[in-house]
Amino acid sequence: MKKGTKIYSILNKKCPQCHEGDFFVSSIYVFKYMGDVKENCPHCGLKYSKEPGFFYGAMYVAYALGVATFVTLWVSFNLFFDNVSIGWQIGSIVTSIIILSPAIYAYSKIIWSNMFVKYKHNAKPKVIS
Repeated sequence: MKKGTKIYSILNKKCPQCHEGDFFVSSIYVFKYMGDVKENCPHCGLKYSKEPGFFYGAMYVAYALGVATFVTLWVSFNLFFDNVSIGWQIGSIVTSIIILSPAIYAYSKIIWSNMFVKYKHNAKPKVIS
């Protein structure tokens, strides 16, 4: 995972353009700031929200991440555990989705942003006046 790839930006929660500045205001599990994105990159000055409502599209990504989590857990239960009841499987999946929902919410935003912003290895640091 090298700097310059979208995976680097997503997993490290860094600016999609310069891969230096932080994307989120704080950690994903700090509920007061959960999913809050900074206005601009502190390093290159990129405005994260291109237009009002830009992150509404991240709902589709969050849906896909939730479905992927569900399918992964469901298939894992049925392949690796023979005698697990349906009720226990559903309970485990619902609990996992609830615990992972802040991460799914945050990662959906950074994935969505990475779909529209390209990495620039020579992104200039913003000038502080």
